[in-house]
Amino acid sequence: MQYRHLGRAGVRVSSIALGSWLTYGSSVGEESAIQCIHKAYDIGINFFDTANVYNQGAAEKVVGRALKDFSRDSFVLATKVYFPMGEGPNDRGLSRKHIMEQCHASLRRLGMDYIDLYQCHRYDPETPLEEVLRALDDLVTQGKVLYVGVSEWSATQIADAVYTARELNLDRIVSNQPVYNMLQRYIEPDILPLCEREGIGQVVFSPLSQGILTGKYKPGQQPEQGTRAADPQSNTFMHNLMQEKTLTTVQHLQTLAQQGGYSLAQLALAWVLRKPIISAAIIGATRPQQVEENAKASEITLTDDVLERIDKILGDGVKYYQ
Repeated sequence: MQYRHLGRAGVRVSSIALGSWLTYGSSVGEESAIQCIHKAYDIGINFFDTANVYNQGAAEKVVGRALKDFSRDSFVLATKVYFPMGEGPNDRGLSRKHIMEQCHASLRRLGMDYIDLYQCHRYDPETPLEEVLRALDDLVTQGKVLYVGVSEWSATQIADAVYTARELNLDRIVSNQPVYNMLQRYIEPDILPLCEREGIGQVVFSPLSQGILTGKYKPGQQPEQGTRAADPQSNTFMHNLMQEKTLTTVQHLQTLAQQGGYSLAQLALAWVLRKPIISAAIIGATRPQQVEENAKASEITLTDDVLERIDKILGDGVKYYQ
């Protein structure tokens, strides 16, 4: 397993992280989820990402129970705050009240004394940025949080946070969690250059584009029942990605991966990790075998020739799809 610094911070995280968005506490039983987490830990993954809102706190409970088997100093645990956790007017957003209450609630659910990386799950236009940053800084000062980050913030929002924290001498953000993969590259023009300049690591989610970059969806074929693409709740989102042109492109990528002796998922993950500013790619898994196979991407270094061939296959048609 390869380890990288979390942006400019001193802490080092595995370049493959295990997330719990779609699975733990809901569609995957607790026993299977714990098996995945244990497998990840056994093969060198030390970075685990969750959020308070994932299955309304259930995912944090499962992750916390699984990690209890390991020494606290041996892993890096990330969670998030922003989305509604109740019906009240203050049960959402990034107000000082919500941040403080949800940090304490996450600590209770996780069964931990501190959170390594506490992330603002989205930007809150209704709360002054200074209030957000001061609340996060206070959590760091109290030792309840070690590092702070953001998720899905725009370049302008990240820049404002960097400059405001610098001006007020507050703890700086060390990471951003965006969508990034071969088919969704909207962070490349503005966000990546800014974060490279400011030393903000990217902890990217959906590196396999909701499973499309595993090759399981074929052009001209209906998605199999039980897959995400066949789920009516995610069908609109998936439909935007599952165009014939895109799926044909994916088939060409799969041929290239086979020629190199690895899976399409491993190729896609290695492509994401080609940039040093990418601190980690978050994978999801429902089976320990998935964790083990995808984690092998950490050891793959793509040659310039392979990267050029990937660029030719991708072309310009899907470069900045968001």
